[in-house]
Amino acid sequence: MDLTYTEEEEAFRARLREWLAVSLPELPPKPDPLDWPGRRAYDTAWQRMLYDAGYAGLHWPVDAGGQGATPTQHLIYLEETERAGAPYVGANFVGLLHAGPTIAAEGTAEQRARWLPPVLRGDEVWCQGFSEPDAGSDLASLRTKAVRDGDSYVISGAKIWTSHAEVADWCELLVRTDPGAPKHRGISWLAMPMDAPGVTVRPLRTLAGSAEFAEMFLDEVRVPVANRVGEENDGWRVTMVTLSFERGTAFVGEVVACRRTLGELARTARRNGRWDDPVLRRRLGRLNAEFRALWRLTQWNVSESQSTGGVPGIGGSVFKLRYSHARQELYEAAAEVLGPDAVDLDHEWTADRLSSLSYTIAAGTSQIQQNIVAERILGLPKGR
Repeated sequence: MDLTYTEEEEAFRARLREWLAVSLPELPPKPDPLDWPGRRAYDTAWQRMLYDAGYAGLHWPVDAGGQGATPTQHLIYLEETERAGAPYVGANFVGLLHAGPTIAAEGTAEQRARWLPPVLRGDEVWCQGFSEPDAGSDLASLRTKAVRDGDSYVISGAKIWTSHAEVADWCELLVRTDPGAPKHRGISWLAMPMDAPGVTVRPLRTLAGSAEFAEMFLDEVRVPVANRVGEENDGWRVTMVTLSFERGTAFVGEVVACRRTLGELARTARRNGRWDDPVLRRRLGRLNAEFRALWRLTQWNVSESQSTGGVPGIGGSVFKLRYSHARQELYEAAAEVLGPDAVDLDHEWTADRLSSLSYTIAAGTSQIQQNIVAERILGLPKGR
């Protein structure tokens, strides 16, 4: 992994900074955090601006509609957009960071042509239909069934923790197409239109008061067989591709954001007198080292994904495991800095602290990541 910058890469940084300086003032005011239709409109408008400027799908392959940027250019893009305070992917993180890259890696030419351009333009938003009420962390125990009927699958079942389902156009959906096969073998990965008859979405309110998650009920929903990505019953392998993106590269922008938050914490502590506490200073210093190390691991994961055709490796589980806990520790430190204001739910850091509690569960629990690291990296025997 080469961490030095060439003249061409520094020129890319300069052009990006110039574009951000001109473009960000053109954005409308941010919508209320609880207004997800408004946030969808805001996020997709920003995505269209990126698309028109040639920055959408920067690191995606050219034949998938991306720019074919190098890993270093991708990292520069993340650094500079966070430094400038640009919007993140927001409501369409599933389309841009999970489903889109999966279709780019596993989809047919027709599927790539149908679904990738609208994601990159901000025209269509995706959600993820993986988790189920009775499966817990054992994703392969899913029971939502899909029965083949001619050129369609007829789907019945339920999903939960479906991010942004109420504003999504499409869902990356895992279904059981062979109930008699071993649980990891009888699964298929489908693209389901959210406006299909039989789809019911019920938003779930989180501890922070937001409703970015939903329950989803599927009552004999018909999905064309042509919407299956990968072969029938090969969905678990395709899912591992999706999860490798989710754990390996989807969080990279958040690491930069956490480093920015850490700097803001230090400045706030200096202003409100809490910087005099040596225990707090030591804690912030350790977190600074932690996030610097995570950024280096991010650089390694992004570089590895480029060398393996764009799909991250199992090092993403190492990153996901440590990042989840580091983020929680960051916002525990934020509560120390805020003092009595830490109970103010209107404060951004308070909301982020509540949200951080979910990170050791989302995208695979910490216990699952520990098993992956133990078995696939350290070569330890499987647990019984």
